[in-house]
Amino acid sequence: MTMTTRTRIARLRTLGLAGLATTGAAAAALTLMPANAQAAELTQAHTSTAVTASSGGSGTASRAGSANNLDGWIKQSLQIMKAKGIPGSYEGLKRNIMRESGGNPGAQNNWDVNAQKGTPSKGLLQVIDPTFNAYHVAGTAHSVTDPVANITAAANYAAHRYGSIDNVNSAY
Repeated sequence: MTMTTRTRIARLRTLGLAGLATTGAAAAALTLMPANAQAAELTQAHTSTAVTASSGGSGTASRAGSANNLDGWIKQSLQIMKAKGIPGSYEGLKRNIMRESGGNPGAQNNWDVNAQKGTPSKGLLQVIDPTFNAYHVAGTAHSVTDPVANITAAANYAAHRYGSIDNVNSAY
């Protein structure tokens, strides 16, 4: 091998390792949690954006005229957010939901540091129970797995921490 080839291989290895480290660092903070909690990586369930609530009593509620799917849950949350003065857009909510849970309202992270401490991240925006309880929005179900309550509480948290869910573009 020539020196140029060795140099290129070394550079590629370095870039590969740096890329893995960067990806790992970004993934490590994806779970919504209180500001003083430690961030951790989460698993994502990849499903379509028109996910319907799974059976088994997840507490999913549907309001008249709203579809019981991801689009409907986001729209219901936006109505509540508007009424309560919580900033955020459809695009910001959907982008974060797809990154956090793949659109699966039943997603639960059972292996990260939060889960090891007994508080797994749950729902569309992967919220832990203490964060949900602290940022729950009146007028939504008091269930972290309820899609509308999960979205609205997470948006409320993001508004207090980052100004808006729209300002969350990666790890938070």
